[in-house]
Amino acid sequence: MTEGDRELSALAQELWDNDINRLQPGKDYRISLQGKAGDNMAINDNNDGAVYPLFTFVDENIFKKETFLAFISLLDNYVSDTGEPEIVTPEEVAENHKFLDSIIQTPTMKLAHKYLVQKRLSPEDETQFKKQLYRIWFELYARRGSSRPDSSGFEHVFVGETRGGRTVIGFHNWIQLYLQEKLGHIDYKGYSVNANSPQPDENKHILALQFSWKNGIKPKGSIFIGVSPEFEFALYTLCFLTSPNERVKVHFSLYDVEIVCHHYNQKHIGTTYPVLLRYHNSK
Repeated sequence: MTEGDRELSALAQELWDNDINRLQPGKDYRISLQGKAGDNMAINDNNDGAVYPLFTFVDENIFKKETFLAFISLLDNYVSDTGEPEIVTPEEVAENHKFLDSIIQTPTMKLAHKYLVQKRLSPEDETQFKKQLYRIWFELYARRGSSRPDSSGFEHVFVGETRGGRTVIGFHNWIQLYLQEKLGHIDYKGYSVNANSPQPDENKHILALQFSWKNGIKPKGSIFIGVSPEFEFALYTLCFLTSPNERVKVHFSLYDVEIVCHHYNQKHIGTTYPVLLRYHNSK
């Protein structure tokens, strides 16, 4: 682990400790892991490792909290198919700003902002910092194979996209997963593990999984579960701005995690998500 990774780990631990809106497994939500996902990636395969939905219960009162409410209002603002240009209405721009306004006041984003200012990676002025966040996450760009702006970091990471109607790309957020599963658009197919990854745990906050969405398949996705939108936004923004590498190792709470963060033109987030390396027994 590099010095930079160690510094980022200490900060990630602070973010974790200050994530006052994080849900508690078994109390605020419950998931049902069921079986391991198969290797066959057909939509209606017989290899489905899960008969039942992933989420068995979520206390939706949590979604009335300001940052959750502002986050959820953004989820229906996008056309999922890449290649379809996004039309952003004035109302949607206002919703984006409302979301940034709400998260920028949280302890996690305040910690991230303070650190980025110290490192001279972000402006101290809050309005200018918001502009930087807007550019990183919400400015549209053309994803591979498209000539027109059809994607953004936020859409890819938090909402999900489809390519060619058959493949799900991005989609690394538990709230969107829960809401789409509740609507019947998600078929959870089981958890994903390889020879080196730890067994998943229903009481832990990171999960690798396979699912289908609409008519597409996500062969392997990796998500935080139960964390607040501001925690993910803060952690991913930090990794994007502090690390030229596209993989950052951090450890916090019970988790050794690699945050994958691909840049798009060095200006925008292409994708970002957590990969669980192992559990450890420290705090």
